[in-house]
Amino acid sequence: MRHQLTLLLVIVFFSCAAAQKSEAYQRLAAIAEVEQKVMVPMRDGKRLATDVYRPKDVEKAPIIFVRTPYQFNGWVDGEEQERNYERAYEAVSRGYAYVVQNERGRYYSEGEWDILGVPLTDGYDAIEWMSTQSWSNGNVGLYGCSSTAEWQMAVASLGHPALKAMVPMGYGAGVGRIGDFYEQGNWYRGGAGQMLFTSWLYGVQHDPAAPRIPEGLPREDLLRIQRFYDMAPEYPDISSKEMLSTLPVQDIISANNGPEGIYEEMITRKPNDPAWYEGGLYHDDMPFDVPTFWFTSWYDVSISPNLALFNHVRENAESEEARENQYLWIAPTLHCAYTRAEENTIVGERSVGDARYDYDGLIYGFFDKWLKEEEPSTMIDTLARVTYYTMGSNEWQTTSAWPPPSAELVPYYLSSGGNANTMYGDGALETSQPATNTQQPDTLLYDPMNPVVSYGGNVCCTGDAIDGGSLDQRPMEARNDILVYTSEPFTEDTEVSGFVESTLYVSSDAKDTDVTLKLIVVEEDGSAYNLDETIQRLRYREGYEQEVFMEEGEVYQVDLTPLSTSNLFKAGQRLRIEVSSSNFPRFDRNMNTGGNNYDETEGVVARNVIHHSAEYPSVVRIPVVSKTTSR
Repeated sequence: MRHQLTLLLVIVFFSCAAAQKSEAYQRLAAIAEVEQKVMVPMRDGKRLATDVYRPKDVEKAPIIFVRTPYQFNGWVDGEEQERNYERAYEAVSRGYAYVVQNERGRYYSEGEWDILGVPLTDGYDAIEWMSTQSWSNGNVGLYGCSSTAEWQMAVASLGHPALKAMVPMGYGAGVGRIGDFYEQGNWYRGGAGQMLFTSWLYGVQHDPAAPRIPEGLPREDLLRIQRFYDMAPEYPDISSKEMLSTLPVQDIISANNGPEGIYEEMITRKPNDPAWYEGGLYHDDMPFDVPTFWFTSWYDVSISPNLALFNHVRENAESEEARENQYLWIAPTLHCAYTRAEENTIVGERSVGDARYDYDGLIYGFFDKWLKEEEPSTMIDTLARVTYYTMGSNEWQTTSAWPPPSAELVPYYLSSGGNANTMYGDGALETSQPATNTQQPDTLLYDPMNPVVSYGGNVCCTGDAIDGGSLDQRPMEARNDILVYTSEPFTEDTEVSGFVESTLYVSSDAKDTDVTLKLIVVEEDGSAYNLDETIQRLRYREGYEQEVFMEEGEVYQVDLTPLSTSNLFKAGQRLRIEVSSSNFPRFDRNMNTGGNNYDETEGVVARNVIHHSAEYPSVVRIPVVSKTTSR
């Protein structure tokens, strides 16, 4: 009887244990060998927490590697998490080992974390470990979006022979300097600070006093405690909108009871600070030689530098094989929202049609070619170099390069009688350059204590501070500190696809200020939807190695960083440009003093003037795709 009772208790115990496993885990465990909390050693002895899921029926599998700063623990707040199991199942069911690893200093990984500053060698060492395991076929591919993609390019520059393919998605946070772009990982745009990292770091950076798992803990202990210690801090509810309004900027996190960390140091870095070149960012002087499938989206925070990086790698990869195997996909969505597209995809307030696609088919078809060394599937074999979604016509299109070879820049010159303020002013866009100097310039007063509020846009990671995407801009265009220039209606359908360039002639009574620009499509009913936006901090108008302040009475040429879009302007619609001096909190406020901005609490009002005449032909150049020329 005692033996029967013991057996019954054992059965009940294991039944309860099994019942605690989610359906997603059970489904995965049926086809995969599961090894969680494998502590992979780095060259300095620090161990990074790693979960390995590999197919039971494959002796030597290719590897899809996901490295992330985010939580992937199997249990969070006592509940089992299914999302990572579902992703692992997708890979394992296709014959891949799926390996996910936390960056140094994150959750169960040992060492100290520094956004974009952890050693590049960590990625190299992880690839070395994976590729030499007995269950590996020696081929590794990298996969992920946003912070799970940002590290891929710089690690690729180290040239590990096992790294055979990459699929970075929404990867702007890993782009440092690419040609004219000095984004430094989305930290800057045109020398102005992008505030997304302020709100992101509030919830991500590690406080040095935070509890940590003791280093060197045996794996069996880690497996046991992972069920009730997920190591994720819990923060009080806080409004990002209110938080980002805090001055000075350098105190935003500390003044709102956030964690101490790297933010207070990073906010003091200028766009060309040497520290940007010591961490995990990819710069255009670094080698690259990996076949890559790049995924971007029109309303992502860094669409233009993302596209510039694709062009750079395609032209400068070390081998012809790598140069000829760079592919680009551009979706009409927000940051990392590819798979959330619907039959009627709404981005902000604007419908862009049915933007769905078989992304798994694309990505695994690409990996099959490079990691399984198989003949490519029909989808990959016929894949165009660039596939992009044109809003307005709401269709996928293909081209051999970006921009489409048939695109030609068409100038639209700013014009007015000196009263372009608001949508009710006399601002216009003309296709002919001004012939005289008689046009009166337009003036706006920029008060950093009352900045233009970010309204929609190409954003990420700002919490409740900004609703991203395309919003009808008319509520904003009633502000007197926004200059509005609108073209005549298009007489025929006109596709605009590529980089949008702009040159403005500016004067100011301030030593330093900002110029912002929005590209807008105006519907026949008057609704005005934003396509892209940019900014230039004028102290950096001559480059990012030096700060050159303005003198009152002087007129300066300002070339803004390029915008990007693909939109069909239908007959009857119009092109609109908004010019102002703030877009907050998408970008930090210029206090107009010529000081550091980040340590200032008081600003001055700047009187900013936009000139447009024969001598000062302020212009926006849009890439118009010819209907008759082949792409």
